Amino acid sequence: MATSLLVPSSLHSLAAFSPSPASSFSKKATGAGAGVVTTTTTTIRLSFFVCRASLLRRSTLTTSAALTNHRQLQQQQYHHHVSKLLCSLHKAITSSLKLDSLLIFCTSLALSVFLLAADADRASAFVVTTPRKLQSDELATVRLFQENTPSVVYITNLAVRQDAFTLDVLEVPQGSGSGFVWDKEGHIVTNYHVIRGASDLRVTLSDQSTYEAQVVGFDQDKDVAVLRIDAPEDKLRPIPIGVSADLLVGQKVYAIGNPFGLDHTLTTGVISGLRREISSAATGRPIQDVIQTDAAINPGNSGGPLLDSSGSLIGVNTAIYSPSGASSGVGFSIPVDTVGGIVEQLVKFGKVTRPILGIKFAPDQSVEQLGVSGVLVLDAPPNGPAGKAGLQPTKRDSYGRLVLGDIITAVNGKKVSNGSDLYRILDQCNVGDTVIVEVLRGDHKEKLPVILEPKPDES
Repeated sequence: MATSLLVPSSLHSLAAFSPSPASSFSKKATGAGAGVVTTTTTTIRLSFFVCRASLLRRSTLTTSAALTNHRQLQQQQYHHHVSKLLCSLHKAITSSLKLDSLLIFCTSLALSVFLLAADADRASAFVVTTPRKLQSDELATVRLFQENTPSVVYITNLAVRQDAFTLDVLEVPQGSGSGFVWDKEGHIVTNYHVIRGASDLRVTLSDQSTYEAQVVGFDQDKDVAVLRIDAPEDKLRPIPIGVSADLLVGQKVYAIGNPFGLDHTLTTGVISGLRREISSAATGRPIQDVIQTDAAINPGNSGGPLLDSSGSLIGVNTAIYSPSGASSGVGFSIPVDTVGGIVEQLVKFGKVTRPILGIKFAPDQSVEQLGVSGVLVLDAPPNGPAGKAGLQPTKRDSYGRLVLGDIITAVNGKKVSNGSDLYRILDQCNVGDTVIVEVLRGDHKEKLPVILEPKPDES
C-alpha cells in the first residue's frame, strides 16, 4: 500500500533554515553581554542542527519503502550533521560562562537530546495511509453483515459416549450447525438434522457467550426445529422476517453461517432457481417450493439464514447438492413463508399438526414397473383414516400369492402420479377435512371419502 510521509510545516521550515556566520545571531558583540550573545547564538545553531539531524533520522527509519533510492544519501547527511553537532557542543560548553547563558544552553540541549533520542516509532504518527474506498454495493454488503451477524448463532450438538477403557460417561460434540434468533423470548430456529440425536445442545451468540438450549419442538418432515435459551433480552437480536412469495431468479442473496466451525461467515450469490423440491433427510417426505441459490453453503451452514439485499430473512439454508459433500454452487433453502407457519405452531403447541391419510405406500419405481401411474397402498391400519374409509392394503392370499392393494390415482380431483403429488395435496389440507380419494382396485375405479386425522405425536 502506498504511503506518504507528512511532516508539519514548522519542521520543514526548521530543517530548511540553516543560519550562516553572517546572520544577525552571530554578529560580534562588545561589552559585558558579548559572552551571552555568543552562547545564545551557539545554542540556537545547535538546536537547528539537532532538529535537522533528527528529522533526517526519522525519515530514514520510517519511509524506507518509499525512499529506498535516497537511503545512502540520507545516512551520509545524518552523520555529517551529527559531526557538526559534536563540534557545536564543544564550543557551547567552552563559551558557557554566565548563569543565564547556561540556562539557555541547558534548555536547548534538553530539547535537542529529546528529538534525537525519540523513538522512531513515534514518527509513525506522521505516516498517513490512503483511506480505503468502497463502492456503494460493497458498503451495503458490509452494513448488511454487521447488522445481521448478532442474530446468527452457533449450535453445538453434544452426545453421550462411554469411554471403552474407563467406562466413564462423557459428552462429546457430534456435530454443529447454525441458527438464528427468532424473537426476544429466546427462541432459536435451525434445522432438525442439526439437533437430531443430541443429548444436550449449546448455543453460542455473536459475543461468544454460551447457553444451554432446550428443544421446544421440531418438524421432521420440513427439517425445522425450534430451541430456546435463557439469555438476557439485550443480548437477543431477532432477525428481520421477510417474504418469499415474490422472489425472482437472479435476485441477490446472502448466507451467514458457521461452515466447518468458522463462525459468522458471509457468502453471497443469487437465486438460481425457485419452486424446487427436495426430500427431508429425516423422513424422506418432500419439501416443496424450495429456494435454489449459488451462494456457497457448506457443512455447518445448515440452519443459518438466507437474506435478501435488505437484510430480511427469506429462507433457512438446509441442504446442498454435491458429490463431494462441499459446496458445488447448488444450495437449497426452505422458504420463510413455510418456516414461519411451522415455527408459529411449534412455539404455541410444541408440535406441528399435519393431516395424514394413515397409509404406507410402495416406492414409485415399483408402481412404474406395473405400468400404472399412482400410489400403491402397502398398508392401511384399520384404526387409521384410510383403513376406516375402506382402502385395501397389499396382502397375500391363502396360497401365498401377492394381491395388490388399491392404487391411489387422484385426491379431490387432483391427479396423483407419485408420492410427492400425494404429499403436496395433503399439505394444502387441514386436520378434519374430508377428501375424496380415487383408487384403482383391480380393473375398476372407486371413490372413497376419507376424513383426515392429525399425525401421531413423535418423541
